[in-house]
Amino acid sequence: MTAKSFKPVKIGVIGLGRFGRLHSLTLAGLAEAELVGVVARREESLAALRKELYDVPGWTNLTQAIEESGAEAWVVACTTRSHVTVARELLEHDKAVLLEKPIAESLAEAESLAPLVRPDSSNLMIGHILLFNSEFQELREVARQRGPISYIDCVRHRPASIVQNFPGENPLHAAMVHDLYSTQVLLDCAEPDHFSAQYHRTAAGAVDLAVAQLQWNDGPVASFAASYLTPAGMPPRGFDRTEVFGEGWSARIEPNPRPISVWDNEASWPLALEVRANPPSGMMAEELRCFCRVVRNMEAVPTGATYSDAMQVQRWMQKLNAFV
Repeated sequence: MTAKSFKPVKIGVIGLGRFGRLHSLTLAGLAEAELVGVVARREESLAALRKELYDVPGWTNLTQAIEESGAEAWVVACTTRSHVTVARELLEHDKAVLLEKPIAESLAEAESLAPLVRPDSSNLMIGHILLFNSEFQELREVARQRGPISYIDCVRHRPASIVQNFPGENPLHAAMVHDLYSTQVLLDCAEPDHFSAQYHRTAAGAVDLAVAQLQWNDGPVASFAASYLTPAGMPPRGFDRTEVFGEGWSARIEPNPRPISVWDNEASWPLALEVRANPPSGMMAEELRCFCRVVRNMEAVPTGATYSDAMQVQRWMQKLNAFV
C-alpha cells in the first residue's frame, strides 16, 4: 500500500486559534485527510472559519462533536491548560489524537494520560512540527553523518508585545519547548545529567527571557535562550537560530523567518514559518500527512513525537521551572 492509496482519514480539529486555523485549512487541502468538523469555545470562532471553510461542520460542545462528526482522529490545538481534559475524552472514545505540545502545564497532569496511551503511542502523537521542517531534517542528517555532537546552541526570540497580549505566558513553555524537543531528537533521547536556568523579569514581574543549560556527562552541552524581547520593527514571529558543533564540523539553521522579505513603506516577512495551507506544503502539511499514516497503521509515530518522548521533555521543563 502506498501513501496515495489509503482511504482518507476523517479528522476533526479542536481549537481555532492561530495554529488550529492553520491545521484546519491544511487538512482541508490534503488528499490523505477529510476534515469533518471543528470545535471551538465560542460560536464567533466557528463563524470566522466558515468564511474560509464554509462547508465544514462546527461545534462548541466536544462530546457532541465526537458523537456527530464521524471523526476517527482529532488534532488538539486548544490552550495548553485544556490539553489533558480534551485528550482524555478523545482517548476514552478510542480516537487517535495529534496533541500540540506541551502536553500539559504540569508533569502530574501529563502523567495522568498514561493509562490511556498505547505502548507504541500509536493513538497519541505529539505535535512536534519542527521534526518535519526541511532545514531541521537536513541538520539531523548532517549530524548523523558527521559524528558526535559537542555543543548545541538554540535561540528563539519572540515579540515583546506577547508579555502584554498573553499575560503569564512563560517563554520556557511557549518557545523554548520547541528547541528542547529538537535537542532531544538530535541526541537520540539521551537523558541530561545537569540542569540550570536563569530568568529575566520585566518591571511588573513578568518573565520575558528564559536561559537554560543542559549537560550530558562525558558528552555534549546545550544552551537555550527564549524571549519576548524583539521590537515591533523585527519580523512578526521574531527569529530562530540553531547551531550545532562537533569535532571538525559545525552547522547552522535559521528557519524563522523564511528567506523572503518584502518592502514598501516598511519591511515585512510574509512567510515567517515553513507553513503554507493553500496549497498545503511545508512542515505542518508533512506532520499531518504523517499523522494520517500513523492512524492507518502504515507508519510508527516518529522519534520525538511519542508520549514517552513528550514526558521526557515535560520532566526537563519541570526541572528548569525549579529555577524560576
